[in-house]
Order: sequence, then C-alpha cells, then structure tokens
Amino acid sequence: MKDYQTWIKKFMDSWKKLEGEKTCELFADKLNYYENPIDPPVTTKHEVKKLWVVVPQNQKNISYKGKIVFTDEKHCFYQFTMQRTMTATNKVQFIDGVMEIKLNSKNLLTYFKQWRFTKEIQAD
Repeated sequence: MKDYQTWIKKFMDSWKKLEGEKTCELFADKLNYYENPIDPPVTTKHEVKKLWVVVPQNQKNISYKGKIVFTDEKHCFYQFTMQRTMTATNKVQFIDGVMEIKLNSKNLLTYFKQWRFTKEIQAD
C-alpha cells in the first residue's frame, strides 16, 4: 500500500531541516524528476542528489503547510505553501504550488513534477 501522507511529511520535513541527503533517501534509483515542469526530467537518484546538495547552501528559514488534494493508486497531488529565505540575496520567497508524486511499492518516489508560483520580497 502506498503511503503518500507519510512520504510527503518526510519529504517536506527533510527539506525544511535542510537535510538534502535524507531527502534523497526517499527516491527510487530510477525516476522522472521534473524540477521545472517544462524542462526535461532528471532520471537517476544520482542526478537528483546534485540538485539537492545545494539546498542547505542557498535556503534557510523554511516553513510550509499543505494538503493532499487528490490521491489514488497511481499518483497523488499535494498543494502546498512555503516560505523560505534565499541565503545569497536574503530575499524571502513565498511559494504556492502543487506537486504530483508517484511512489513504487516500497514507497520510494518514481515520479515528481511541480508547478509553483513564487513571490519574492527583501527581508528586513
């Protein structure tokens, strides 16, 4: 049985805690991971790790909330809002997004695509 709720909590919490390596433990070795919905996906866990290794270096003060808006045996859609500070610019980003995820029988991610809108403001 696929446990989307537990997977999402682990994923979002590891992102919030800037634990890129722990985040990548949630992924299957072969997957389709769309960091941006119009770019080609990365297809291996190794390639995804390259994306996540920089997260602790470029983000901080992450908070989020969200809810599953649809799920079935094939996939899950999760709507989320997030606030984070980008370390290079000290700008705060507000994000409103939706992610589609698919898990295998071991509850490892095999498909990820997100659509999000971002508003940025200068932090005090």
